[in-house]
Amino acid sequence: MIQSMTGFGKHTLQLPNKKITIELKSLNSKNLDLNARMPSAYRQKELLMRKTIADSLLRGKIDFGLYVESTGGETSSEINKAVVLNYMDQLKSIAEGDSIKLLEMALRMPDALKTEKEDIDELEYKAIEEVLEVALKEVVTFRSEEGAVLEKDFIQRIKEISKLLQKVDLMDPERIGTIRARLDKAVGELKAEIDQNRFEQELIYYLEKFDITEEKVRLANHLDYFLKTLNSKDSNGKKLGFIGQEIGREINTIGSKANYAPMQKLVVQMKDELEKIKEQMLNVL
Repeated sequence: MIQSMTGFGKHTLQLPNKKITIELKSLNSKNLDLNARMPSAYRQKELLMRKTIADSLLRGKIDFGLYVESTGGETSSEINKAVVLNYMDQLKSIAEGDSIKLLEMALRMPDALKTEKEDIDELEYKAIEEVLEVALKEVVTFRSEEGAVLEKDFIQRIKEISKLLQKVDLMDPERIGTIRARLDKAVGELKAEIDQNRFEQELIYYLEKFDITEEKVRLANHLDYFLKTLNSKDSNGKKLGFIGQEIGREINTIGSKANYAPMQKLVVQMKDELEKIKEQMLNVL
């Protein structure tokens, strides 16, 4: 069963003094493109979290956010008094001003606040891992639901191409007869003596150049293979894309050999269905 690369997952962890929210957004991409946003204190675990996400989502443009909201009285930031007082003294030497005003200005200066670097508690990280797994499952579920919609659309369009191919097959004898009659008429208008046996040989050679039997067989096989791959256990968008290219190649060859307007109309319809498949294929995992 195929999966879409579009997905969303969000889950929240409530700790005694903080609330941690993990959010994942996924869009289509040829490879894995993971963008991570998190507080600096959690960067030490970033590589581990990236690996967990990559192992689960495999491919796509992934936006990963880890947001921390303090809900307790504790804070890791303190006013750097010595630095702030030094800034205030320098400001006083430049211009007279109210102490409150100078303090406000000093607090905006670099290093006015000092933040103690915290190590993540292993129990806290284990809880974060569990929340991340829940958010990843939500993304996978979302992807599977989107994939089911895409699969239904693909099956419908592949079946439509198959029906058009059947019409091409039924039309083929009429096409060959029309081409032969056209050639007979052209030769008849020459008003010259011709070797009938030689003419028949040349005609057979000419008609063989317009034969599409192999293309019809290969196209039918590619359509069948597409449906089988669609129903395989794993989602494989790249493989389906390759099969789609082969389908397109056979349709194009039939069109170039047709030399018959009614058949070329059917070819245009097949191309239209295939183009819609290719557009949606960009979003398949």
